[in-house]
Amino acid sequence: MGVRKDSVVANERASRARHRMPPSSEPDEELMRALYREHAGPLLAYVLRLVAGDRQRAEDVVQETLIRAWKNAGQLNRATGSVRPWLVTVARRIVIDGHRSRQARPQEVDPSPLEVIPAEDEIDKALWLMTLSDALDDLTPAHREVLVETYFKGRTVNEAAETLGIPSGTVRSRVFYALRSMKLALEERGVTA
Repeated sequence: MGVRKDSVVANERASRARHRMPPSSEPDEELMRALYREHAGPLLAYVLRLVAGDRQRAEDVVQETLIRAWKNAGQLNRATGSVRPWLVTVARRIVIDGHRSRQARPQEVDPSPLEVIPAEDEIDKALWLMTLSDALDDLTPAHREVLVETYFKGRTVNEAAETLGIPSGTVRSRVFYALRSMKLALEERGVTA
C-alpha cells in the first residue's frame, strides 16, 4: 500500500507542476524538481533564442527563473492556470533587465578588437631574416649544419647526431661553439641581445 500511495502522490505532484503551482507559501521540493523536469528544457530553448544562442547566459536565465518560481510559489495559485506562461514571462523580463543593465553601464574596456593592434612590422622581420642569414653564412659548414638541424628543424641532439652521422657529444660541442660564433657575427652586424 505504501508504494502505491507514494506513486500516486508523485503523479499528483508532477501533474500540479505541469499545470499549476501549489497555493501554499512554501513550495514542495519534489514539486520543484517536477517543475524543473517539465519546463526547464522548453524554457531553455525559448531563452536561447532571446540571447542569440549564448548557452551560458540562457542557462543562467533559466536558473534565475526557476529560483524566482521557488521564491514566489505562493503567488502562483490555481487561479493563474498553467505555470509555463508565467515562467516564460519571467525569463523574458530577466533577459530584458540584463540587456538594460549592460546598456546603462559604461564600457569597462576599449571595445576595439585586438586584431586592430598592428602586428610586428614586416620590414623589420625581413631585415632580421636577412641579418640572420648573413650571420649563418659566416659560420663554418659544420657549425651551420648543427644549428640548422637543432634550431631551425627542431631536432633533438640525438636526432641531429643520427642525421649528421656524428656522435651526440660532438653535436652538443658544435652547437655551443656555433652559438658563440653566431652571437659574435650578429654583434658585428649591430644586433645585441
